[in-house]
Amino acid sequence: MGYQIEMAKIDPIELTKALIRRPSVTPRDDGALDVVQSALAAIGFHCRRLKFEEAGTAPVDNLFARWGTEDPAFGFAGHTDVVPPGDPEQWASPPFEPTILEGVLHGRGAADMKGAIAAFAAAAERTIEKAPKGSIVVLITGDEEGPALNGTKKLLNWMREEGERISHCLVGEPSSGEALGDMIKVGRRGSTNCWLTVFGEQGHVAYPDRARNPIPSLLKKLLTLSETPLDDGYDRFQPSSLQVTDIHVGNPAANVIPAQATARFNVRFNPNWTGASLEARLREKLDEAARETGARYELTAVCSGDAFLTTNAPFLDLVSSAIRDVTGRTPERSTTGGTSDARFIKDFAPVCELGLVGKTIHQVNEGTRVEDIPALAMIYETILDRYFSAFGHSR
Repeated sequence: MGYQIEMAKIDPIELTKALIRRPSVTPRDDGALDVVQSALAAIGFHCRRLKFEEAGTAPVDNLFARWGTEDPAFGFAGHTDVVPPGDPEQWASPPFEPTILEGVLHGRGAADMKGAIAAFAAAAERTIEKAPKGSIVVLITGDEEGPALNGTKKLLNWMREEGERISHCLVGEPSSGEALGDMIKVGRRGSTNCWLTVFGEQGHVAYPDRARNPIPSLLKKLLTLSETPLDDGYDRFQPSSLQVTDIHVGNPAANVIPAQATARFNVRFNPNWTGASLEARLREKLDEAARETGARYELTAVCSGDAFLTTNAPFLDLVSSAIRDVTGRTPERSTTGGTSDARFIKDFAPVCELGLVGKTIHQVNEGTRVEDIPALAMIYETILDRYFSAFGHSR
């Protein structure tokens, strides 16, 4: 019996390697969720696989795993999908063959975020052995790096329908900046992608009076938007930022004034705005510019998630103290960076992000220090122990 228990132990480094070997580039899974499910099922989790799809998108497999039935339910969320590796010849070792070089485990997904998933699985096993008063829920998607349509968002909707709940949630995104635990993410900016088309009248360049060129009008509108500050910032957030990412005319002729011109831009916004109020503000500014130029425009705005800020002090203090006691570092509570699936979870439960160092994510030779993976498992275990001790009797 003792031999079997010892063999059942989850080695977070070996589990990370097993996950890296699965080239799970969004929306492919290639067995990555099977690896996670096998590890969790072996330590007593009840696992369910949920496949979601939407017209025009690839179906995505997701994993819901639960240990225990009591409240409180501690949630951990993550993703096994990864971004493409780029040119494999630029890597020091094959991107999907885990390789340790000078104390660093290299491989696509090592830091973002297969290492964190493995660390949490190991922490969960050690916590379960102590029979905590509560439950552990693990949500793993294969759609975080992609359009995020068939992953966590729909998984949470399924949980609502099934009456499943979590009390608090930790997301294993690579939140650390320079050293493990030096930063946690307590909020994220919202993101809205916009497509702006300005319409004119096609004509010969030699007779501009017989045409209406939409390009100067488009440029004026873009300058109006990009040079007008949206706000001065928000508590813990930098000012909202609008960045033009593409201008497209598609005119193959050098002597033709085109009929329309299109631009794409993205706005990363703080809690001064919602997706709806931001779009209204953009249209207000565009209407002002349209009155000056007389050019008709169309705007399509798609908000992928509103900004949020977690202010649940007991939960954040518990996470911070666990990091400090394991690493000696007091984490900065940050809202910097891009978006994550925490933007969906924040409507379900208080959430923050804690994971490995993210300096090499999405880059060639992505890697994480080998010693950081078991250290993160220790942090996660400490969080779980203290969480069930602090919240386990407030049912």
